[in-house]
Amino acid sequence: MKRIVSTDDAPAAVGAYSQATETDDMVFTAGQIPLTPDGDLLDDEPIAVQTEQALDNIAAVLEEADSSLDDVLKVTVFLADIDDFEAMNDTYADYFQTDPPARSAVEVAALPKGVGIEIEAVATK
Repeated sequence: MKRIVSTDDAPAAVGAYSQATETDDMVFTAGQIPLTPDGDLLDDEPIAVQTEQALDNIAAVLEEADSSLDDVLKVTVFLADIDDFEAMNDTYADYFQTDPPARSAVEVAALPKGVGIEIEAVATK
């Protein structure tokens, strides 16, 4: 049975989507952009800072679902500029130091609110 995950420790959904959905053993996060829970958009910050905020948002959503970054199976990273890959990857590696999940990273034409990165994750519980 699908359940909706919602926490005040990550930005509220601003459209027809949930922060995450879960089943008894899986969690699927929505894409997280560098938006703080208080609504501050970090679109002018370096990609490392944007990556940190997106991953912090994912961690908060997973925690609400009784999961964590340690339980992540797959991550998809959407970059506005593939030239930001190395800086993103350096920051990303700090969050997944051992046994990192499978990952895809792709350049896209544009991201919501003009940010440089959006990240989504699939995790177990």
